[in-house]
Amino acid sequence: MTEKINTEVRENETDTPADPGGKKFLENVETKLKKRLEDINNTLDEGAKEIANMQEYYWENYTEMDQYGYEDYDNQQALLHQVNANQDQLALKHRFEKMLDSPFFGRVDFCFDGEDEAEPFYIGIGNFAERAGMTPLIYDWRAPVSGLFYDYDKGPASYEAPAGQIEGEICSKWQYKIRDGKMVYAFESDTKIDDEILKQELGNNGDVRLKNIVRTIQKEQNAIIRNTKDKILVIQGAAGSGKTSIALHRIAYLLYHDRANLKSSNVLILSPNSVFADYISHILPELGEENIQEMSFDLFAYRELKTVVADCEDRYDHLERMMKFPDPEMREQFQMKQSADFAGLIEGFLAVSEDSLMDFREISFHGMKLSEEELIRLFYFKFPGTPLLARMDAVMEYFIDEYETLRGKDISDEDREVLQKKFDAMYTTKDIYEIYSRFLEEYGYEPLPEVPYERRKLQYEDVFPMLYLKYRLTGRSRNKNIKHLVIDEMQDYSYIQYLVLQTLFDCRMTILGDRAQTLDSEQQDVLTFLPKIFGKNIRKIVMNKSYRNTYEIAKYAEKISGVTGLELLERHGKEVVEQAFSTEDAMLEAIRAHLNLGADGFETAAVITMTEEEAYDIYRLLLNMGVDAAYVDRDSSAFKKGLTVTTFYLAKGLEFDQVFAVKGKEGNPLKEQAEYICATRALHELYMYETI
Repeated sequence: MTEKINTEVRENETDTPADPGGKKFLENVETKLKKRLEDINNTLDEGAKEIANMQEYYWENYTEMDQYGYEDYDNQQALLHQVNANQDQLALKHRFEKMLDSPFFGRVDFCFDGEDEAEPFYIGIGNFAERAGMTPLIYDWRAPVSGLFYDYDKGPASYEAPAGQIEGEICSKWQYKIRDGKMVYAFESDTKIDDEILKQELGNNGDVRLKNIVRTIQKEQNAIIRNTKDKILVIQGAAGSGKTSIALHRIAYLLYHDRANLKSSNVLILSPNSVFADYISHILPELGEENIQEMSFDLFAYRELKTVVADCEDRYDHLERMMKFPDPEMREQFQMKQSADFAGLIEGFLAVSEDSLMDFREISFHGMKLSEEELIRLFYFKFPGTPLLARMDAVMEYFIDEYETLRGKDISDEDREVLQKKFDAMYTTKDIYEIYSRFLEEYGYEPLPEVPYERRKLQYEDVFPMLYLKYRLTGRSRNKNIKHLVIDEMQDYSYIQYLVLQTLFDCRMTILGDRAQTLDSEQQDVLTFLPKIFGKNIRKIVMNKSYRNTYEIAKYAEKISGVTGLELLERHGKEVVEQAFSTEDAMLEAIRAHLNLGADGFETAAVITMTEEEAYDIYRLLLNMGVDAAYVDRDSSAFKKGLTVTTFYLAKGLEFDQVFAVKGKEGNPLKEQAEYICATRALHELYMYETI
C-alpha cells in the first residue's frame, strides 16, 4: 500500500503527485457528462415534438388512410419507433445523472504485451463515452476489462475480450471516493480492495436499504458474480458475507452480458417477505437494470390452492405456534411432512389411486358408445403418462375426435358440457382436499376436517405436500418465461418445497443461504438432497468471510451458533451489552436511554423480539413513552429509517446500526436460532436484553 486512506484531494487542490491526473480527469468527465445530458435533453425535446406531430397528423388523416394497405401500419410503426427511441434516451439520461454524483470508483493502469506505456482504464457504475460509438472514458464494472480491477494485484494479468484473451501487466491500481462530483480521496493499493477501504465503507451508518457493493467487490465475490457456466450455483455463506448483494450483482452482470436472451422480466427472486423485497428493490436500478419480479413462495402456494381451500397458514403462523406451544411430536410431524420419505408416501399413494379413485362406466352419447373395457384400455394404456385427474379429459378428447370425424361436424358447447360431466363421473372425487385427506388417513395421519370450502384452512405443514400432490394429480407446465430463479434463505426450504420448485422451473438458478440461520431448532444442510432433485451438476461455493458486523459482535454471534472457521474483518466497535431486567418497564427505559438516532447518531435501529405479540406490545409501549418507532409485521411492505420493532424471523436478511434483542424464554425451541439471527443483524452496536 503506497498511500494512507486519509489522503484527500480537496476542492481547491491541484492534482497531487499521489494521483497524477485523477482530479483533472474527474473535472473533464464531469464537464462531458453535463454536455451529454444537455444533448440528451435536446434530443428528448425534439422527440416529444416529433411524437406530438405524428399523433396530430394521424388524427387529421386517419380516415383517408388505407387501413388494409401500408400507410396506417407505417405511421403506427414510425410512432412506436420514436417512442422507443425516447425511452432509450430517457434511460441514458437517468444513468448519466447518477454518474454525475460519482462517475468512477476505480482505475487500472494496464500495459498490453508488446506496448511500452500503460493505458488507464477508469471503472464506474456504467459505460460513458463523449459520444455514442466512441471509446469509453469510463467502463461499466461488468465490462470484461473491469475484471482486471477485481481479480488482480500489480503484476501479470489478463482479461477475456471478444477477440480472445488479452495479456499484459498491471502497473498501478487506484480506488476513489467521489461524492457530489468532488473527490473525497484517491487511494493507491498493491491489492484490489484494501481492508482500510472496507472498514471505512462498512463503518458508515446503515442505509435504509441494502448497499450495492461495486466499489468493494472482493476477488472471490467477483468469481461468483461473473460465473456464466454453471446452471445451478449454490452459495453457502456466513451471516454478513454479502450473499444477497452478490446474487443481485450476478443478475445485473448476466443481464448486461446476455441482453439478446435475458431480460429483467425473465428473472424471479423468491424472497421471504415484502419488507425484505423493498429492502433490496433499489439495487438493480442502481446498477443500470430494471427491477426483477419478486414473490413469496408461501403466497404463491396459497394462490395455487385457493380453488381447494379458503385459506392457508404461512411459515410465520407455524413459527408462532412452535414458540407458544412447544411440542416435540408436532415438530417431528412437521419435519416428516416436508421430507423425502413423505414425498415417497405420496408417490406410493398415487400408484394405488389409479384404481381407488376410478369407477369406470360405459359412455353413451348420441348413438356412439364407449364400453367400460374400452375406457379402461384408453385410460391405462393410451394415456398412461397423463396425470391422473387430467387423464379422463384426454380420453374424452379422444372420444370427441372420433365423434366429430364420424359425424363430420364439431360438437356444440352444450354437448361438450354434458360429456364433461359424464367423464368426470368416472372419478369417485376430483376434490384435491378430499384426496389429500384420504392419503393422510391411509398412512396413519389425522385426516383433514370434513368442512365446506369456506371453512377449510390448511395448516402450514400440509400446504406444500398438498400442492405437490395437486401437481402430480393434475399436471403443471414449466414456467418458460422465467430463465433465472434466485432462491434466498435456501435453508428454510424443505425437500417437498424444492420438489415443487423443480416442477415449476427448469432454468438457471442462484440458490443462497446460511444453514446457521435456519428457522428451526436444528440446522438443515439442503446440499445433502439438492443434487437428488436438480441433478448432480450443482456448483457449491462456501463464503466464510463476514463483513457486516464489528469484530466484537461477530465473535459474540459465533459463540451462540457454535459456527467456527469464519474469517472476520477486524473492524472494532463497542462490546456487546448483555443485561437482565426485573421488569419490562426497566428494559424499555434502557432501550430509550441507549437509542442513538438522528443527525449525530445512527440511521437505523431495531428492537427484535421472539413473537409477533411481544413485538406489538413493545411497539405500543415505546410509543406511549414518546419513542417514535415503526412496527413491521408480515403484512408490512416497506423498510424505513429510524427505529423498527419486529420479530427475529422478519428481521432476517436486514441489517441495522443498533440492535436491541429481547431474548426468548427458556423452553422456546427457537431461542438459540433467534438470538443468533438477532445478533447478526447489528452493524455497530448490539444489546442483548431479557427480563427475569
